[in-house]
Amino acid sequence: MMNSAGPAALLAALLIGSAGPARAADTEQPPAFVEFESPLASAQPLQGYLRLPDGPGPAPAVVLLHGCAGYFKQLDERWGKRLAAWGYVTLTVDRFGPRGITSTCASGVPPATVHDAYRALHFLTRHPAVDPARVAVVGFSQGAWLALFSVERGAIERNASEKFRAAVAFYPPCLGIQGNMTVPTLILIGELDDWTPASECRNLADGRDDWGISREKGKGDRIELIVYPGAYHDFDVPHYSTPARLFGHHLEFNAVARDQSVDALRKFLYATIGGQERSQ
Repeated sequence: MMNSAGPAALLAALLIGSAGPARAADTEQPPAFVEFESPLASAQPLQGYLRLPDGPGPAPAVVLLHGCAGYFKQLDERWGKRLAAWGYVTLTVDRFGPRGITSTCASGVPPATVHDAYRALHFLTRHPAVDPARVAVVGFSQGAWLALFSVERGAIERNASEKFRAAVAFYPPCLGIQGNMTVPTLILIGELDDWTPASECRNLADGRDDWGISREKGKGDRIELIVYPGAYHDFDVPHYSTPARLFGHHLEFNAVARDQSVDALRKFLYATIGGQERSQ
């Protein structure tokens, strides 16, 4: 992963998105493909998969953000389905389709996408099935950076009319995130990740940063970090049961780490936005 000092690096991290087919917990309700911003309301309307859980509402909800390779459908299948089975409304955002983008792994985070999490939140808080006071954002790789950036104290979070209540980041780039979080935050990463190093996330969780821009001690909401031994980037993607390399980085599925992350996510969401704490 390429790093350089200053805010520009925040928009230039090269991150692999979650890819490949996966299986998750079954739910009876299929996803609905929704365009949750009309072309009349935005030059680049957003779309995605919306899942509604069984049972009475309103329910807590989760915005899911894919990585630099896209694959929002696979992300919905892998995690949206599981979360809906736990009792959460889920909205898996397609950040690329409406913009005609296929991949940003070699070009970094498109600046236009940094508001996408809150655009999705705006839609969810107006949906009758959603409890607007209980919505979390969960991102993967580049989407994980967007999740962290969205809830870090700053202009984007401060100017948003609706607020997230929790954030989860699967294997994010942590260098350059100040860590002054406005909500409880969970980071899940592999010890052997050579694309988004665990050491940088340890520095973030401990309040240290080589750039000298970390939060002051005691400032911000808590950051919980879980590092999985023996795990690489994309450890939750079964497509990488046969390891692969992309842009010189190792990608590999790890069933133990995936299963542990499922449990960690379930417990964290229940503790922060509630729900029925259903088994996986």
